[in-house]
Amino acid sequence: MNKFQLTQEAVVPVHRSVRRALTASAATLTAAALAAPTSSAAAPEPPTQVTDAEQTAQVSWTEAVLRRMTLEQKVGQLFVATVWGKSADEVNATNRAHYGVDTAAEVVRRYQVGGVIYFNNSGTDNVDNPRQLAAFSNGLQRAALTSAPHLPLVVSIDQEGGNVTRVEAPATEFPSSMAVGAGRSTADARTLAAVNGHELRAMGINQDFAPVADVNSNPQNPVIGARSFGARPDLASALVGAEVRGYQASGKPTETVSSAAKHFPGHGDAATDSHTGLPVINRTAEQWRAVDLPPFRAAVDAGIDVIMTAHIQFPSLDPSGVPATLSKPIITDLLRGELGYRGVVVTDSLGMQGVREMFGDAEIPVRALEAGVDQLLMPVDLGLAQRSVLDAVRSGRLTEQRIDESVRRVLALKWKRGILAKPFVDERAVDRRVGIPTNKAAIQRLTDKTTTVLRNDAGLLPLRAKPQKVLVAGIGDTVTPANSPANLAASIAARGVQATPLATGLKPNATTIAGAVSAAQSHDAVVVLTNNLAGNPDQRALLTALLGTGKPVIAVAAQVPYDAGFVDAPTWVATYSWRAVSLESLTKVLFGEVSPRGKLPVDVPDGANPSVVRYAFDHGLTW
Repeated sequence: MNKFQLTQEAVVPVHRSVRRALTASAATLTAAALAAPTSSAAAPEPPTQVTDAEQTAQVSWTEAVLRRMTLEQKVGQLFVATVWGKSADEVNATNRAHYGVDTAAEVVRRYQVGGVIYFNNSGTDNVDNPRQLAAFSNGLQRAALTSAPHLPLVVSIDQEGGNVTRVEAPATEFPSSMAVGAGRSTADARTLAAVNGHELRAMGINQDFAPVADVNSNPQNPVIGARSFGARPDLASALVGAEVRGYQASGKPTETVSSAAKHFPGHGDAATDSHTGLPVINRTAEQWRAVDLPPFRAAVDAGIDVIMTAHIQFPSLDPSGVPATLSKPIITDLLRGELGYRGVVVTDSLGMQGVREMFGDAEIPVRALEAGVDQLLMPVDLGLAQRSVLDAVRSGRLTEQRIDESVRRVLALKWKRGILAKPFVDERAVDRRVGIPTNKAAIQRLTDKTTTVLRNDAGLLPLRAKPQKVLVAGIGDTVTPANSPANLAASIAARGVQATPLATGLKPNATTIAGAVSAAQSHDAVVVLTNNLAGNPDQRALLTALLGTGKPVIAVAAQVPYDAGFVDAPTWVATYSWRAVSLESLTKVLFGEVSPRGKLPVDVPDGANPSVVRYAFDHGLTW
């Protein structure tokens, strides 16, 4: 048996009465995984029904594992930890500072965690490229399987598309969820999730914290925005259900990933970023059921593996004022009771201020478990969090039976998603499965349907004669999104036009604006990429100054379409994302290679008078 053909029997000792069923199930899953197609979009639809024999085997295995686990091991399985570095054995000082050990593998062994999460922008610096991630994942799984309790890891990531993208090129990149909402196609949503999920699994990642099920009903929402499919619950519900099926049902369990709908009970009406504060949602319970609940119900109906909680106050659902993550009325009574959800519930990061506003880091994990949560994501102090849960059990505040309930769900997830059958990935196959031409072409085709032309009063689009020189100004600096003007300029230059990128940043100063105006004088047309004009008046000043040059100016809302309500430009286009795939679609529209087909999935209010809708839901020009 090589390292890519590990069965459940090899992963963990089990009772003799279920060994035959486990071996047969594992062999079937492993054989299917090794025969996986290289194109994730072409993966076959698996059976949707679990047989009684499979269910019996899973339950029997779970109970056998629980009986042999210590309390410490059970508690460890409930935690999903951050690790630092780009390989399992890389010595990293931050691991030493946080965990008292040098490597990510030692974190797994010492704390016996049930999962880890990869980041590329929080200082953890886990992501370099797909092959590196596959090796990293294998190293972490090897650490988990060669140490107690000998269970493979749930390996998680936030790979939503658009601005929340952890694994970039050469992997396939994706438009934002709001772009998918503008495209209106459930088939395209399913394709996107299938491609994304298959590529992630090829890198050893088996859980994606996507899709965002929040209905972005508040244009001033500072944290959701284009991560949402839109402002209407029916649209969001249809696309959430389609993506869940794409992530989870577009191949065998060993080829797909667990999907996690977020952020229950609904973060779309927030006016505060829960990373930095505790938002309050003032909807009535009836409004919640009409607006926020439907996408989560659609996720449950689609068989979602995981639902992530929100660090928000929702007084009409729980008048105590505790964050939803810590609320038994919200997690147990509504999610488990009213929706009948039986899968895993995971917290949003326990390092976010929204959940730390009212309680200390020792109290938070205990309250989350009391509320009905299963997985505890990214605690600030993992050792303290685990000790707190153990102390709560030993004192009688939590029962071991309550811990067992959550461990059962985590173990069932590992079985259901084929993590037990195939914890390792073939590192040699990564280049044949990730970022392959068929995947990139499929995503480009669906993104080409999402560009939305909001205004074309000057009749500038499509460009009837190619300008000789185009200036591409706007967002792009040394932080993020650093390469947006360069990516768009490259797409334009590929059409035989001289294109000059000028990254003016998120907050251009007077000198930068004057330089952009001067540069515009020597160009035939100007494209300006914007990002959140509501919170960046300096970008508004830049766009206004460029409009004053008299040059043809194309304003592009490259993140939220609400930007179009703040500056009265005669030509406005929304791409919902500054990723290269979205800017290539924009270029095709500019030069008339494709007709714009996107329709606004939100209302765009007037920036000066938010009660007035300037561009309505479903608006979008075409030709």
